[in-house]
Formats: sequence, structure tokens, C-alpha cells
Amino acid sequence: MHTVFAGRTRQMGVNAIREILKVVSQPGMVSLAGGIPAPQSFPLTIVRQLTDSVLTKYGAAALQYDATEGFGPLRQALADHLAMQGIQASASHILITSGSQGALDALGLVLISKGDGVAVEAPTYVGALQAFRPYEPRWVCVPTDDQGLIPEALEDLLRRQPIQFLYLVPTFQNPTGRTILEHRRRAIAHLIQKYDVLLVEDDPYSALRYDGESVPSIKSMAPEHVIYVGTLSKVFAPGLRIGYCVAPKPIQDWLVVAKQGIDLHTSTFNQAMAAEYISGGHMADHLPRILSLYRPRRDAMLDALARYMPAECGWSKPEGGMFIWLRGRMGTDMEEIYCRAVKRKVAFVPGKFFFAQPGHGLETMRLNFTMADEEHLTMAVRTLAEVLYADGSQIEEELTMRVNARECDYQSIRNSIT
Repeated sequence: MHTVFAGRTRQMGVNAIREILKVVSQPGMVSLAGGIPAPQSFPLTIVRQLTDSVLTKYGAAALQYDATEGFGPLRQALADHLAMQGIQASASHILITSGSQGALDALGLVLISKGDGVAVEAPTYVGALQAFRPYEPRWVCVPTDDQGLIPEALEDLLRRQPIQFLYLVPTFQNPTGRTILEHRRRAIAHLIQKYDVLLVEDDPYSALRYDGESVPSIKSMAPEHVIYVGTLSKVFAPGLRIGYCVAPKPIQDWLVVAKQGIDLHTSTFNQAMAAEYISGGHMADHLPRILSLYRPRRDAMLDALARYMPAECGWSKPEGGMFIWLRGRMGTDMEEIYCRAVKRKVAFVPGKFFFAQPGHGLETMRLNFTMADEEHLTMAVRTLAEVLYADGSQIEEELTMRVNARECDYQSIRNSIT
């Protein structure tokens, strides 16, 4: 049967984080792994109201097929919402997708030919790597530091070789939590215009700001050179699968054609719910509740890291988002540490999965703070510190033990990624 599969399946694999999430469903497990909103953040009462409102306002139309481009009232609501962020886009310029992942897959389909250079940060969002990889790009990694992508390094790259597009998560990046500061964003905007290069600006987290001042999007600085991708998954409900993108018109037209072949259109009913959520002021009212839930959790994790992790560890200190990036001492293999931590009922994501090039980031891990309360976060970080810095005999003993497949099936993850 293997002969029936397309050659591109060799480039495809299961999402490592999704595989890890199967492990964290075990009883008693504290998950620092997934980038998942807390169930307590979902506006359940509002959803009940919106359901009645949608059926009363739109009737059977909310249950019918609709335009591929998206449900008109939602596109208008998003246009108004984006305008408040300095992004000028009419409703006709907005394409609704099945989550932001649907937009990334469509972009790969219409923009990437085999061997095209796709520039990414190192590390970068694993879902983007998974979406683009089947189209067989040539990965080009742009150097970064604690403030994100380095503009001088980007210009050096653009001078030396052509790329099809640059992919960035500029605000509260997944996985590092870092944010590219405004002066760097303006430098990046200048460079993509100077060299006539497309940027895909993925922006799932900017609404989740706990401290500091908001930073303008790169889309607002170079609108004709940026494809802006957003989602309501972090501020409404991820299960509704509402994403959107704003692209230059020729690209947007091809994205619509691609979406017609992929899924015809995103759920009409879910789009109508989202339209009412935004236009009715519910999102603006509910967002402070989400922030008040996550802010103390972030603080608890940062406090625990400072208290328990030794000096040779370093970690990001994000002003928002969902993630903290930890770098252990050189020579540490976080994939092995993961297996040992799971045996003590704590899960995280080894950082290696966020790098386009194999062999990088072995000593790093991504920690999520949104899914556990402050007490469990503190306990989990303390456990991780104990696992990381156990004495050598314990480490050797643990690593020579055969890991139960229900606890740590990392070989299957490794095989699927490589």
C-alpha cells in the first residue's frame, strides 16, 4: 500500500506537541507542554447568549453554506477591530480561515515551490514548520537574540540569497515569549520594502499583554509587503477554529482559490458567533478576565524559576503571551529530561522541535503557564529543577531504564519529525 502515497508525505509528520499532549492527559500530570488556553478563560455564559442571538438574528442562514472569503458581518467586525490596531483593511480584504493554521497551510500551498527559500527564526513556531514542510522549502534561519530577529543579520541574508518569504511571530513569540521591539520592527519593515520581500506576520498572542506598552504590527508599517495572520483562539474559543488573514490582493485571490479546494469555507455558525462576540463588545469586556487569570500564573512560574533553577539556567521574561523559554547548561539533552520528568508527572516540550534545522536547541525547553494554577506551576518548576540537576548516578540510572511507552513514546515522535 505504500506506493499509493504522494512523495510529499515523506516531508510530513505528526505534530510533536500533539503527541506530547496524549501523554499529559494521564491522571495527576501537570502540563507545561501545550499552548492551550485555560478552560476557565472560555466565556461560557456569553457563548450561551451568542447562540440564541445568532439564531434569532440570522436564522437558517447561520447553518447554510457561505462565501469562501468569510461571513460578511465577521469580516466587517474584524476590519473595525484591526483598524484600532493601526491595520487598515476593508472587510473585502479579510479572508476567514479555519484557525490560523488553515491560513499557514494555504500560504504554503500558493507560495512555496520545492526548493524555495523560506526564512524563519531559530527557534520558530512548530506548526508553521509543519504547515510549510510538505511543500519542500529550503529553510533559511535568520540569527536572533533575546530581542528577536536581528535586522542586520536579515539584511545580510537578503543581500546574499533570494527568499520566497520571511515568517515571524513578532509578539510574545511561540516558543520563546520574546517580542521584537518597535525600532527593530521598523528596520524589518524598511528591509522587506527595500528588497521587495514578503513577510508573513503571525500574531496569535498580542492581545495577551500583562505588562508594558503594545507595539505596532509590522503590517501597519509595510502593508503591501506583509501577510498578516490572526486568530480568535486565544481570546474566544479555540474549538470554534476562527482565524483570518490580510494579504496583498493578488495573494489573497489565490488564497481564496486554495481554500475553495481545501474546505469550501469556515463554519458559518461559528463565524456568526465570532461576529457577535466582537461587534457586541463581548471580546473587549471578556479580555481583562483572561489577562487577570494568566498574569498571576506567569508571575508564579517566573518566581519559581528564580527560586529553584541554578545560575547556569537562563529563561525569557515575557510581558505577555503563553510561554517561557528555558535554556539549560550546554550538553543537557531536554528530550531525555522530558522522559524523566514525565515519570514524575510533569510535562514540557523539548526545544529541539522548534528548530527548522536538526541538532539545534537540544538544551532548551518551552514552558507553558496558562493551563495550571499558581500552586501547581510552582510545584512543577521545582520538580523540573530537581530532575535537571539530580546527581550523576541518578541521571545514569534513569537514562538506562527502559521508558514505558505510555509515559514516554519519544521514539515515535523522533521518527515522525526526522
